[in-house]
Amino acid sequence: MKTGFGWIEVGGVRYDHDIIIHTDHKITKRKKKLSKDQKGQYGHTPLTNAELEFLSDERPKVVFIGTGQYGDLPITPEAAKTLQKYSPVIMKTTEILSLIEKEERIFTALLHVTC
Repeated sequence: MKTGFGWIEVGGVRYDHDIIIHTDHKITKRKKKLSKDQKGQYGHTPLTNAELEFLSDERPKVVFIGTGQYGDLPITPEAAKTLQKYSPVIMKTTEILSLIEKEERIFTALLHVTC
């Protein structure tokens, strides 16, 4: 895996948007629209509980949150509380990729590719 501002490459495939790596290793686009209504309050579209609802179905042992190239992805207090159920690892996207590649537990990763 590798990343730069505005993109991430996983398994040789380049994505020009935020992604979610699910417990089955399927990759989907982050559903930022679910959190867009709180952008004004945070300055950027934050990570909210609405985006994390799928975790209760997947039940990962660990959740990786890549907070962007500069670490500026805001996380709402409610989302932070939800993440505590899943042994969260929250770091800049550039720094978290090597941890994801080594992870042996069942995991989910939400990776922000800008800010």
